[in-house]
Amino acid sequence: MANETRFRGTGTALVTPFRHDGTLDERALHGLIQRQIQAGIDFLVPCGTTGESPTLTHEEHLRVVEIAVKLGKGKVPVLAGAGGYNTMEVISRARELAEIGADGILSVTPYYNKPTQEGLYQHFRTITEAVPLPIILYSVQGRTGVNIEPATVKRLAEIENIVGIKEASGNISQMAAILNSVPDNFIVLSGDDAITLPLMALGGRGVISVVSNEIPAEMTKLTRLALQGDFAGAREIHRRYHPLMEINFVESNPIPVKAALAEMELLEPVWRLPLVPPKAENRARIRGVLESLGLVARDGASYVRERSHAALAH
Repeated sequence: MANETRFRGTGTALVTPFRHDGTLDERALHGLIQRQIQAGIDFLVPCGTTGESPTLTHEEHLRVVEIAVKLGKGKVPVLAGAGGYNTMEVISRARELAEIGADGILSVTPYYNKPTQEGLYQHFRTITEAVPLPIILYSVQGRTGVNIEPATVKRLAEIENIVGIKEASGNISQMAAILNSVPDNFIVLSGDDAITLPLMALGGRGVISVVSNEIPAEMTKLTRLALQGDFAGAREIHRRYHPLMEINFVESNPIPVKAALAEMELLEPVWRLPLVPPKAENRARIRGVLESLGLVARDGASYVRERSHAALAH
């Protein structure tokens, strides 16, 4: 199996910004990606489910990845989302992303049709035979209704270009079982920010993160410290930002994180149906967490704006 080192540490599951008329906001997307790169993020993950990929048109999906590849070229690798319940469609999309220049594919398990473990194996095996890119599996039973069991992960890890898994089962025992059964160079990444640290203590290599949309530098530092064995330093960061990790899921992801980024003046507060804005009381809670962490000022001014003005002053 290939030793794929590019997808370790912190990868940001990028949100997709929209304008008030519902169209793709390319200017905001450029700003979000540049902010990630400047913060030292390890890799970018556009068009995952945090990026509302099921609501993107085919052209928008390709365009978002194209922008990420262009801005990240020579700086950070791009792990582009391409998953779904139709194996042939996934292959078609993944091939296009390879042509654009994506460095790898993040592929969520088929949802709704609930394939068997053998069906999952054949689904991913067929994709690897058709797509010349490293592939990271994405297992999130709470969203898809199907779990990639440790024995199946072990089988899939034997395939050359399946290099890792984003594990979002929430089951630490299952994560430990996977780590015990796969080769050392198979990358196990957390799919939940709050579980990143315990997973890395077991041998995980990082996270595909929602909270790094808001705090890319801090989350990158957390995983780098953990990879270096400095768990005391990593714990300090985790404890500070755990309330933000939690509030990001006060409603369905990515509703809260986009609300937070709007409070930080990084994008417009726009979601595509069936997602809607958060309830007023939850928006207030999100704002409160951001204020407590200094990510927005209590007088309503944006932390991001204040920091940019400070940078200009110097």
